[in-house]
Amino acid sequence: MNHKEINSFYTYLQSQQTSQRFLYQCYKKIDGIDAEAKSYENCTVFMYYLDHGIKFYNAGKKLDILMQPILFFYGMVHLLKACLLTKRPNYPESTSVLAHGVSARKRKKKDYTFLEDEVKVQHNGLFPYVSQHLFFIHKMPFEKIMMKNLLGLIPDLSHLFHFNNQESMINVSKIGSHTIDFTSRVLDNYHLTERAFLERIKPYLPPIVEVKSNHTMFQIVLTKPILEPSGPFFVDDNQNIFFPTIRENFLVVSEVMVHYLLLYNLSMLSRYEAEWWGDLLITKPDVDYPFIAEFLRISAKKMPLLIGKELLKMK
Repeated sequence: MNHKEINSFYTYLQSQQTSQRFLYQCYKKIDGIDAEAKSYENCTVFMYYLDHGIKFYNAGKKLDILMQPILFFYGMVHLLKACLLTKRPNYPESTSVLAHGVSARKRKKKDYTFLEDEVKVQHNGLFPYVSQHLFFIHKMPFEKIMMKNLLGLIPDLSHLFHFNNQESMINVSKIGSHTIDFTSRVLDNYHLTERAFLERIKPYLPPIVEVKSNHTMFQIVLTKPILEPSGPFFVDDNQNIFFPTIRENFLVVSEVMVHYLLLYNLSMLSRYEAEWWGDLLITKPDVDYPFIAEFLRISAKKMPLLIGKELLKMK
């Protein structure tokens, strides 16, 4: 991921003229749209979505963790709305898409832990709208999902799971590589034969040339290098490609969607569960704290880049 190029592109779009030109190029690809008129109509709000989103993130990085979930969540929301405007010139088409699109438990149990908490995806709202129009996922692979499963889909957090004597993901390749290496243990975790496992992951990879295997591992050789991993493959900040070791975490979702759900729940906790949130930050009673603190640090750095990458694709 070219951090410098993406950050420069955000800066480039911070004028009405450059935003209008960019939107015009996007809208020319959409049938039935007056690209020139619509790009002039949307350029100002598009520019402000980007500006406010980046400012929310920058402000959050300077503040105590107490306020970070709220600022990072709304920073992300603004950047996603800017992305939507490149593909949906009439966004928002109705008030039904303005809600968050996710819900959390109303009251927390006495022995509540964040890792065991869950969120529920709604039929309407920003989350399903983004999933459909930005990432082409028309039906979510889950209705409810636990926080520990979402955290387990973030490759940059795999070391924390390792410290906690757990394994959430394994490093299987690197961006630009022609090969993917799996240990045979993955087949045991997925309860699949090698042939069945290959059939499951084949849709998310370039064509396979051959498979080299022995008793402990197998290597998949591809016709082309992996440049844009998708589905169950995730990329860390160092361009390493990771794969979930847990069968229930084999989810065809974007990491952006994972961060949205986590930030939504954390922002709700920080706003409405003052006693639990205060205890977490002051007394740090359990393993929730290191996972939350590390996630917020990673998300603040990674999400503007991942969303900026989606914008740069349109260029």
